[in-house]
Amino acid sequence: MDINGKIVLKAGREKSLLRRHPWIFSGAVSEVAGDPQPGDLVAVHSQSGEFLAHASYSPHSQIRARVWAWNPAEKVDQEFIANRLAQAVSLRREMFVNGETDACRLVHGESDGLPGLVVDQFGEVVVVQISSWAGEVWRTEIVEQLLQLTGAKTIYERSDVEVRKHEGLDPRVGLLAGKQLPQELYIREYGMQYLVDIEAGHKTGFYLDQRANRLAVRQLAKDKHVLDCFSYTGGFGLNALKGGAKSVTLVDESGNALVGAAKDAGTNQLDITKIEMIQADVFQQLRKFRDGRKDFDLIILDPPKFAPTRANVEKAARGYKDINLLGFKLLRPGGMLVTFSCSGGLDAALFQKIVADSALDAGVDAKIITRLSQDKDHPVGLNFPEGEYLKGLVCVRS
Repeated sequence: MDINGKIVLKAGREKSLLRRHPWIFSGAVSEVAGDPQPGDLVAVHSQSGEFLAHASYSPHSQIRARVWAWNPAEKVDQEFIANRLAQAVSLRREMFVNGETDACRLVHGESDGLPGLVVDQFGEVVVVQISSWAGEVWRTEIVEQLLQLTGAKTIYERSDVEVRKHEGLDPRVGLLAGKQLPQELYIREYGMQYLVDIEAGHKTGFYLDQRANRLAVRQLAKDKHVLDCFSYTGGFGLNALKGGAKSVTLVDESGNALVGAAKDAGTNQLDITKIEMIQADVFQQLRKFRDGRKDFDLIILDPPKFAPTRANVEKAARGYKDINLLGFKLLRPGGMLVTFSCSGGLDAALFQKIVADSALDAGVDAKIITRLSQDKDHPVGLNFPEGEYLKGLVCVRS
């Protein structure tokens, strides 16, 4: 791709790029020279004229450019994209050599040097999600390379994320290559099977980032009465049952998700009589449990993204405070609360403070015994801490 323009930064705003952070925000830009179009490659320079990076231009986004390369001699072309994809896929093959799963994240955006691109593999189906102009302009090449690298029979697109609007991109969903999606697609993970809804499921069809944490819950659940909130298709709750839980209560506002949980329970030959499924707003249901003096030995709180950006943090903090406060009130002495935030705008320190304040207001003493994060196929670039979006705590009530 030829360079079509130049971005000059304001004085002092080059510091993050010198530390190789791949985002250039609109407020850091002093001048745009030439006439770059969305997705065009631009050279980024400091106010003093120093070359900093080659980046993809996005005139409508607060993230005005996303870095592709730091070396001025490096060409961003088809070979460049092919190499980056090959490196990412090869890393995942090394991660999962023991066959514990046939589903993983192959590309995790900026952390793999492929800005705005997510690629997940579910058996013979690969799902692509492009959230920025950086990936949009290479869409055809990305699909061609993934066919070669993965041997997938189907490549499907789920570029229906909200952030595309900020880029000036319309949502797009549909078949990109190969066969139509199978009527039912199952993946395997640590001795269990899950039905994946590629077309209408959350994210790209399944929460691959919680793989290791589902196993952790399985190992904690023996002989416990378990509450799984925002359960979706019951990944945590069903693992608790497989781990020997006495009972599991799933709460989600989606009836379709709970139908999926029932299917997965049957597929994995779990005792459905030990599962209670409640279709309800989680906040309201937790209050009903509190008012009814219900309690549990193990509670999982895995809510949706309350704070996509830092602008939403204050409102999100109230939501996290409410559910964790109620969670602690429903927890028996000696019980465990497994609580998560997937909000990129809320950092780990603030999340821990919110959970600590929740315990205080609930009038309970608790301690952290384990910290949880996204699984290993969602790596975090040392220069890109935003890649570590999933934060989890396992707390024990005294």
